[in-house]
Amino acid sequence: MRRLFLLLLLAVSSTSSAIVIRHDVDDSNYCVPASEFPALADMPGEAHGVLIAPQWIVTAAHTITGPVEEITLNGVRRKVERLIVHPGYKKLPDSLVAQAIESGDASKAMESQASNKDIALVKLVEPVVDVAPAILYQKKDELGKLVMLMGKGATGNGTDGENPHSPHRAALRRAFNKITSADGPWLGYVFDTGPSALALEGMGGGGDSGGPLLVKIDDQWQLAGLAAWKFVEGNAAEFRPGVYDQTSYNVRLSSYVEWIETVISSEPKG
Repeated sequence: MRRLFLLLLLAVSSTSSAIVIRHDVDDSNYCVPASEFPALADMPGEAHGVLIAPQWIVTAAHTITGPVEEITLNGVRRKVERLIVHPGYKKLPDSLVAQAIESGDASKAMESQASNKDIALVKLVEPVVDVAPAILYQKKDELGKLVMLMGKGATGNGTDGENPHSPHRAALRRAFNKITSADGPWLGYVFDTGPSALALEGMGGGGDSGGPLLVKIDDQWQLAGLAAWKFVEGNAAEFRPGVYDQTSYNVRLSSYVEWIETVISSEPKG
């Protein structure tokens, strides 16, 4: 029962790890220096956000589990002025967790997650001048696009799944995938294997929630999504995160452009 409870928490609080990789590709091919994407912010302890304006970080709302006094960006600690969580975000009800524990069926928990608005903004005390903000991808034509995902969380491979002992703050990795669903506030991709898999196919794992999902437009990577959760199907007690054929869901930022712009424009600038 404890295993199922932890898995449900993972389903709501993961999607990116230091990336779960192909079993037949050496890990060194996935590792990259931090300079590959300096707009990546580290939330306290684990999880990520992305700099989208000099004073603003966007992240998945569930990464905020308590007061956030500072984040780290480009190796520098930055003090936080305030947090703004989307009013449509709600933590997964304990009753659904209990129900899944009793029945082994996580479908209602998944339905609850699918209806959530898992996004938040972090306002910094001082504008960032040493890192260029990521550009938000605002079009709703993400379906079928190649995406790059990045993170420093747990890793593993598609055969064995995510390593349960892997640290949730480690080396930066990046992998690639293709958007297979673009419905409402979510972008989904599947961890493929075999001939359909990309050369550096990968999936997010535990600890990289809020990490970037990037699309390449005119030789520039733009921010289309944020790592959020994995879809749990079948017997939840037997679910192993990070194995092939699983679907990862990411916050679809094109659905939140108006909200993001409204919040930022309503706040006084530093």
